[in-house]
Amino acid sequence: MRRRVLIVDDEEHVREVAAISLELTAGWDVRQAESGTDAVPAAIAWGPDVILLDVMMPDLDGPSALALLQADLRTAGIPVIFLTAKVQTADRLRYASLGVKGVLAKPFDPLTIAQRISEILKWT
Repeated sequence: MRRRVLIVDDEEHVREVAAISLELTAGWDVRQAESGTDAVPAAIAWGPDVILLDVMMPDLDGPSALALLQADLRTAGIPVIFLTAKVQTADRLRYASLGVKGVLAKPFDPLTIAQRISEILKWT
């Protein structure tokens, strides 16, 4: 099944590496947004199966963008996985309390990122 993944990150190289990895290793369709502000309209317009959301972004950070996604009925059911360098136990507990499905640490392994997403979301 061709999954649809929206990658939201302010760092272009992170988006590009993740997009190429998911397209080549899993055959998934990928779209990108460069800010938390762009995340909600992009998700509404495209309806992805999952959103990879950077935690630390200027203007609207990941947790704030997540709150907007959860508050909109059109996007509330889309699972979100945080993409972040902040992966200490306290950080992970805080993220889980916000309702994310999981956390992927940056830097991530381009060869296994699709597998990690599938494991988090229990896609078989």
